[in-house]
Amino acid sequence: MDGFFAQALVLLGATLILLPLFQKLGLGSILGYLAAGVAVGPLGLALISDGTAVLHFAELGVVLMLFLVGLELAPQHLWAQRRSLVGLGATQMVASTLLLAGAFLLLGFESRVSLAVGAILALSSTAFVIQMLVETNQLGTPHGRSAFSILLFQDLAVIPILLLLPVLAGTGGTEDGPQLLAGVVALVGMVLAGRYLLNPWLGWLAKLRNRELMSASALMLVLGSAALMEHLGLSMGLGAFVAGVLLANSPYREQLETDIQPFKGLLLGLFFLAIGMTMDLRLLRDYPGEIGVYLLVLLAVKAAVLMVISRIRKADWRGTLMFGMLLSQGGEFAFVLLTQAVTLNLMETTLAGQLNLVVALSMACTPLLLKAVVALWPEAQQPARRDLEEETMPSHHPRVVIAGLGRFGQITARILVGRQIPFTALDSDPDEIDMLRRFGNEVYFGDVTRLDLLRTAGLEHARVLVVAVDDAEAALKTVELVRDHFPQVAIIARARDRFHAFKLRALGVTVIRETFESALLTARLTLTELGVPESTAIELVRSFKELDERMLESQVEHRDDHDKLLEANARGRAELSSLLQGDE
Repeated sequence: MDGFFAQALVLLGATLILLPLFQKLGLGSILGYLAAGVAVGPLGLALISDGTAVLHFAELGVVLMLFLVGLELAPQHLWAQRRSLVGLGATQMVASTLLLAGAFLLLGFESRVSLAVGAILALSSTAFVIQMLVETNQLGTPHGRSAFSILLFQDLAVIPILLLLPVLAGTGGTEDGPQLLAGVVALVGMVLAGRYLLNPWLGWLAKLRNRELMSASALMLVLGSAALMEHLGLSMGLGAFVAGVLLANSPYREQLETDIQPFKGLLLGLFFLAIGMTMDLRLLRDYPGEIGVYLLVLLAVKAAVLMVISRIRKADWRGTLMFGMLLSQGGEFAFVLLTQAVTLNLMETTLAGQLNLVVALSMACTPLLLKAVVALWPEAQQPARRDLEEETMPSHHPRVVIAGLGRFGQITARILVGRQIPFTALDSDPDEIDMLRRFGNEVYFGDVTRLDLLRTAGLEHARVLVVAVDDAEAALKTVELVRDHFPQVAIIARARDRFHAFKLRALGVTVIRETFESALLTARLTLTELGVPESTAIELVRSFKELDERMLESQVEHRDDHDKLLEANARGRAELSSLLQGDE
């Protein structure tokens, strides 16, 4: 089927049919995407003939995913993970490479080909693993954090593997030295730009209050970083990840994450579809024995290495099995490295095609293996004890979200900081954000009336939302959104005046009138200055407060009826006059 729109319709149709079916069966979305890709690809219904072209475009999904992962890892937290990053990552990479190379050597491969295959297959799939961890809420568990450390090290290991292949092929490889040096210089330049240029630039854009411009800027930032790394012969994902890390402490992090998420989801799904389309199932028909053996070797060796690492680190058997199955597959970068190996005449096209199929099949096996582990030990799907890594990670599940961190919201924020209660604060004034962050406040840029931003800020996991924005209409819209989509969240809202309080009360939230308590204190002090005994002044103000709260509650139902509101107000004034005069 030719034409962009026709192909898009085919891909969307296949996804909408197969994805719900696979999720209903508990097999996960990734396997559904793969099946949809096979169904519409050249060896299925042949509705799309060129899966490779789709795959190249869809790799942007992996790039965007790595950028979002980087956003969650501030440099200080990344540094805190250095032991697991190097220790776990290097151990897994070296052990898997050597054992896989030894296994393929026993299967009759040349030593140089065996070493190349071992290094390529030692890589796991960042896209698959992180997607599965996110879907099952396990990215923050001990084995999830350890898996991420290994994946990050593997992404870095792609660079030396790219340098190793020409050496194994006998074509040297020293010409890649300047390229690697250029990559290092580019990374240093990105770090400096991130520190001194990115936040001022994003702050200037934020003042324009153009949502589309911010979205375009976020995409430009990610794709520009990825393109720079690719131009230098390095991993696009590495460039995107570094860009994310540099912005992890930025006040615009939440806004960037919200803008990128929709593109990431669509392109990542397209990536899995493209892998399914590029699986050459004819090789499975022609070489079933060889492919079956290679697949078993890959899964068994990598799972064994990971499980030994896990047991050495004193994990229980449930966590050990989950950890081993999670990273046992081949990685998406294997497709690129195998193509490079064929270009260098290091291996034959048929062998590269077989290994491509092995990698794709191993990805398809991973959700099934994890499902089998959970079926054997249901407790394995629950967060395990802290068995693989004791280093802390930042919490992305705040107990409180504060919408608006101006003079009103700051008071609540300061008290929460004092009690060490985690919260996320959002504000839409770039100048205010810059000033507040100088004083140590954690506040992010964003429009609090956007549902996607509230979701990104972690509101679905929070217990309380404090609506402290100055704009009355924005406050009402925010409350309505939260009531509709997060009914379990308690809402405490700031009211600018009595009519604003009417509307908020009608939505069933706790209302705080912003000047009411200070006005009551002013009235009490005024009475005492006039000679009224302090105890009498306190009692008068207390009585007034109780009566006014009752009046407000009774007037809520008549908020839209001007005549009844005036009538209720007159009754309230008469009752108030009688009460206060009676206390003289």
